[in-house]
Amino acid sequence: MKYMLIMRATDEAYANMADVDFNEIIETMGKFNDELIRAGVLLAAEGLDDAGEGVVVDHGSEPPVVTDGPYGETKELFGGYYILNVASKEEAVEWAKRLPGAGAGFKTEIRRVTTIDEFPQDNPWIAKERAWREATGQL
Repeated sequence: MKYMLIMRATDEAYANMADVDFNEIIETMGKFNDELIRAGVLLAAEGLDDAGEGVVVDHGSEPPVVTDGPYGETKELFGGYYILNVASKEEAVEWAKRLPGAGAGFKTEIRRVTTIDEFPQDNPWIAKERAWREATGQL
């Protein structure tokens, strides 16, 4: 089963990280990523750029309104993610507990990633997506 580990932190937690040597952060995360790779569970992992560089598309009106980031409330920003292929939610939780650098002001949300097999297979759009996934080596 695929699970997404969504890393979130408060503004204060990000500010505290500013004092940590960047090479130290990269080495610590690299060692954790290597553990995930050696365990055969890592499918993807990415960090995100500063929220102030992003935009928000609000679909509450027509046409949708685009505003510069960060989002309205920045109490907990989504800073990056991992996608793991593990046997259970409990295993995903165990990996999340081991995330390096996480401390006060950091949280990891864990959500199962649904698969195409969970949708009605007789739907023509699902069939198109399945064909695309097969053609691109994603199935």
